[in-house]
Amino acid sequence: MELVADILLVAGALGAGLYCFVLARRLNRFNDLEKGVGGAVAVLSAQVDDLNKTLQSARAASDSSNEALSDLTTKAEAAAQRLELLMASMHDVPINDIPEPDVSLARTAQNPDEITKPGTTEAECKTEAPAPGLMFMRRDRSAAKANT
Repeated sequence: MELVADILLVAGALGAGLYCFVLARRLNRFNDLEKGVGGAVAVLSAQVDDLNKTLQSARAASDSSNEALSDLTTKAEAAAQRLELLMASMHDVPINDIPEPDVSLARTAQNPDEITKPGTTEAECKTEAPAPGLMFMRRDRSAAKANT
């Protein structure tokens, strides 16, 4: 009976040793820095550090843009106050002092694109010299169409 108990005891010890060996190998693979959870934890830790740095730089950028925006808002409020004062002072200006527009030019019925002085004929318009100081002179489109 003692022999059977000793054999069972040695078998139990060998089973426990084998179980511990298998657990040790699994634990080593689990903590492996390249393939296991240890590698994943190391990668996640590096990503957390990168995110912290990015968050700090984004916070600094938002703080500086917030300061610039508040400065611009203050300037805009000051400009709005000046405009309100100018608009309020415009109520004192009489409206009757505005000059009437000069109606010395009229469009012809034959060619509404052509502007002439009232009472002039087409021949006078074509031979009339351009007024001094004009930057551009309108061409006669009907003559241009006839040439092409």
